[in-house]
Amino acid sequence: MKLLIIGTGYVGLVSGACLAEMGHDVICLDTDAKKIVALQSGSIPIYEPGLEEIVRRNAAAKRLTFTTDYATAVAAASVCFLTVDTPIGKNGQADLTSLTYAVETLAMHIDSYKIIVNKSTVPVGSADYVTDVIDRILSTRNIDVDFTVVSNPEFLKEGNAVNDFMKPDRVVIGSCDEKAISTMKQIYAPFMVNHDRLIIMDVRSAEMTKYAANAMLALRISFMNELSGLCELFNADINKVRIGIGSDKRIGHNFLYPGPGFGGSCFPKDIRALQHQAAEKEYETDLLCAISHVNMKQKKVIANKILRYFSEKQGAAHATIAILGLSFKPDTDDVRESSSLTLINLLLEVDAKLRLYDPVAIENCKKVIPNHPNITWCDSVLDAADGADALALMTEWKQFRFLDFPALRQKMRGFALFDGRNQFHPSDVTKEGFDYISIGRKSYSAKSLDQALATTDEELITSGG
Repeated sequence: MKLLIIGTGYVGLVSGACLAEMGHDVICLDTDAKKIVALQSGSIPIYEPGLEEIVRRNAAAKRLTFTTDYATAVAAASVCFLTVDTPIGKNGQADLTSLTYAVETLAMHIDSYKIIVNKSTVPVGSADYVTDVIDRILSTRNIDVDFTVVSNPEFLKEGNAVNDFMKPDRVVIGSCDEKAISTMKQIYAPFMVNHDRLIIMDVRSAEMTKYAANAMLALRISFMNELSGLCELFNADINKVRIGIGSDKRIGHNFLYPGPGFGGSCFPKDIRALQHQAAEKEYETDLLCAISHVNMKQKKVIANKILRYFSEKQGAAHATIAILGLSFKPDTDDVRESSSLTLINLLLEVDAKLRLYDPVAIENCKKVIPNHPNITWCDSVLDAADGADALALMTEWKQFRFLDFPALRQKMRGFALFDGRNQFHPSDVTKEGFDYISIGRKSYSAKSLDQALATTDEELITSGG
C-alpha cells in the first residue's frame, strides 16, 4: 500500500521505517529541507537502537523515500499519517500550529479519496478539528472530495521504539467508518500474524486512550517515588516493598521502580495537556495534579541527598560531582525534562563542580545547558570520576550496570555513590570503600563495613548520609 508520513520526527521516522519494513511503499515528507537531504544521504537525526539499519535497508530497496514535495506525495498516497510535533505551552495547551499547517497544505493537494490518520498526540476532539480544517480548504478550492479522519495514537517507548512498533501490545484505531477501518486493518495486518492486537473504537475514545495510558504509567511511578520517601522515614526498603506488592497479579511488577522522577517528551507533556483539557471543561483532576507535584519534588531528591551529605563535610560548594547519565532514560539521546538537568541546575546554584558523562546524549545536553566554568564534559565513566568527590548515577544505561569500583576509587578524591536508580547492592558498594546512598532505602557508610560484616549482609549500619 502507498502510505504518506507527514513529519519525520521521532514518531514519523520510526513509523515510516517500520511500515516500509513490512512491505508498504512509504513516503516520508517534511518541510525541513536540510533534514530531508540528510535522510536521503542516510543520516539519521535521532538515536534509536535498530532504526538506522531499517531506514537504510528500506531506502536502498526503494520502499522508503524522503521528500519535501506535498503535491507529488499526496497524489501518490491513499493513506496520509500526521506525525508532526504538538508541543505543550506553559499552561498545558497543545500548540497545533504544525498540525494545522500540515493539514491545510495536505488539503490543498487532495483530489481523490484519502484516509487521514492522526498519529500525533493531540487533544481529545482533534479529529473533528482536522475535519473542519480540511472542509474549509476544500470549500475555498470549490471542490468536493471524500475523506475520512482516523485516530491511531502511538505507544512507542524511546529506546525500544522499533520493537514496540514491530511487535505492538495493541494497535488502537479510532473510527466509525467501515471503509477506513478495513484499510487500517490491511495496513497493520503484517504486525498481527501471531496475535490480533487491533482494537477498534470511536475517535474520541482513541484520542483519550493515549493520554490515559501515559497518565496511568506516570501515576505508578509517582506513587512508588512518594512511597520511597516514606520507606526512608520508617527504615523500610522500597525494593523489598516493590517485590512484595508486585507479586500481586492485580498490580504486577512493571513501572514500580523508584527513581529521580520521570521526564521525556511524553509523560510530563501529556499530563499537563490532559489537565488543561479538563480545566477547559471545569473538571477537577486532583490525581493528575498530584502526579505532577510528586514528580517535581522527586526530581530534587538526589540533589537534596548530595547537599545533606556534603553539609557534614566541606560543603557542596567545594565538592566535585560526577553525574553518570544525562538522557531521561537509557537507549536514547533525548534529554527533554531529564532529571539530570534538574540535578545539574541545582548543584550549579551552590557552586559545585560537575563532571558530566552520557554514552550518547552529551551533544543534546550541551544544547540546553549553557556554558559554565564549573562544568566539564567527559568521555567515559573513569574520566568523569577523575578527581570527583561523589558519583551520581542518574540514568540506568547498561554500560553502568557493572562499574569498576576499584578503578573508580583510585580515580576519585572522595568516596560517595548516589544511586538514583537503586541499581547496586549496598554491600557490594561499601566493601569497595564507598558510602552508598540510594532512594527509599537506608544509607550505608564504608566505615561501617567491618562492623556490618559481624551482622547479616542486609543489616549494615546506617550512616548520617
